[in-house]
This record gives sequence, structure tokens and C-alpha cells, in this order.
Amino acid sequence: MKKIKYSEITPENIYKNRRNFIKNLGLAAGSMFLSQNLITSANANIEKEDLKLTEYRYVTTYNNYYEFGTGKSDPVEKSQKFKTKPWDVVIDGEVENPLKLSMEEITTMFPSEERIYKLRCVEGWSMIIPWLGFPLNQILKKVSPTSKAKFVKFTSVFDPEQMVGQRFPILDWPYKEGLRIDEAMHDLTILVTGLYGKKLPNQNGSPLRLMVPWKYGFKSSKAIVNIKLVEKMPISSWMKASPREYGFYSNVNPKVDHPRWSQATERVIGEGIISPRIPTTMFNGYGDEVASLYADMDLKKYF
Repeated sequence: MKKIKYSEITPENIYKNRRNFIKNLGLAAGSMFLSQNLITSANANIEKEDLKLTEYRYVTTYNNYYEFGTGKSDPVEKSQKFKTKPWDVVIDGEVENPLKLSMEEITTMFPSEERIYKLRCVEGWSMIIPWLGFPLNQILKKVSPTSKAKFVKFTSVFDPEQMVGQRFPILDWPYKEGLRIDEAMHDLTILVTGLYGKKLPNQNGSPLRLMVPWKYGFKSSKAIVNIKLVEKMPISSWMKASPREYGFYSNVNPKVDHPRWSQATERVIGEGIISPRIPTTMFNGYGDEVASLYADMDLKKYF
């Protein structure tokens, strides 16, 4: 069936209601870039839980982005003058063809399409967001990883002049995260360039961020400037800050609590303070697609 181009829809009208959005976009018809089976399966997760898209105003004003401060409103209040042009991303390490690409080159080489994912924060809240992006594996294939490439390390920009939170040792700046190579190559893992049919806002990680929907939100690095393929497991910023609380994998798991937050349930942002919490599902509802990546692993040990 025909793909529906993003320019052919009216975002603000369609996005008001998730059911109308799916109907108009024809998600199962292939408006995303997943294989047909994966499209149907991934969207069934949202359909099954009968969740609405989180309103744009919540998505863009309730954020964790410590580079701009530790408060939920700090990112939107302190990032509006953040300059994202020019912006280059280096993809290197254990690769045959390292690249340095401008954002203009990235958006030309890898056109963005729609992907609706649930974002689950380790603090016990969630959002349903219509992202614009492309599979990370597309850019990784361009650089031809070598046999030594076992992991992918992501480094965010370091710019304390613009990012006021980086003036304080909250974390070991710049922000660093990592994935195992098979996680990075999975079709659900995307690089994000926008949301709700618009350019990615500064407070949400502009101009380029990661989105790994079966992991807690802090795994999805923002304002990425380097993607490095490495042989050894990278130590992420949160692992270094508190290894007892933050593991490398950080898969959404309702059976393994964070020392400060239960992971059994979650609060859906925008549903009202009196709305009941909902049960959290393993791998954030994407188990059918990703559970095989962790076969025979003790996910309490490798949290």
C-alpha cells in the first residue's frame, strides 16, 4: 500500500486523537520505515494499551535534560537560544569508512518518517510521542563496522556557555551513553530529527537525538555530536555517577525497581493528577520485538 508522506497530512488536527491519527496516517499501511510485521506489532503495543498521544505542550515542557538544569521546566526555559547551526556529527571508531556529516547532509541522506513510541522515564512516568526520524542502522551501515565493533558509544555536545547546567558537576560532561551493537542495529532504534511534524525542539534534544523505546529515557542521548563504534562496553554518564542505580542495559523492567522509584507502574503525563497509574510492561511493551536480544540473560543482574 502507498506510503503517506509527512507533507500530505495536517499534524495539529490529526494528532489530537491517537485513533484518528492512526486511521488517517495508515500506520499499519507502511507510513513508517519498519518492516510490515514490525510496524503492525509495534503499533499494536500502543493500541492494546488504549493510550492517547501526549499533547505537544506536555512533550515540550516536561523534560529531563540536565545540560539545561535539573528542573522539569528548565529545558524549555533555558534552551530557547541554544544554537544548533552549524552542527556536525562524527561517526567513527571501529569502522572502515568514518564519516563527518552536517545535519543538512544527514537529513538529505536519511529522510525522516513517522514513528510513534512510548517514552518511559526511570522516574515512573511515560509519554506517547510521534517522533520523526530514521533507523540508526542506516547510518551505521554507511560506515561499515568492523568485526571489532561490539558496542556503540554516543557523545553529546559540550557547550557550557550555552548549556548552563554543564557549568556544574551534576554529571561527568559531556553526556555519554552506549548500546550493544545488536541493540543499535535493531530496526526499532532510531535517530530523531523531529516530533509532532515539526523540527525537534531544543528542549527535546535538537538537532539529533537517540530513541530506544524499550529502554528508560536516559538511554536516549540528546544533541549528539559523536557516534563511535567500540570494542569494549562504554561507561555511560549515569553509570559513572551511580553504578548501583544505573546499569548499562537499563531495559524497562517492572520486576526490577530503581532504588528510588518503583518500576511496577507509571504515571501517564497529561492524564491528570487523579488518573490512576498504569501497569508497566516488560520492555515498555516491545517485548515481542526485542526480548530475543536478551535470551538467557539474567536481567536483574544485567539491569
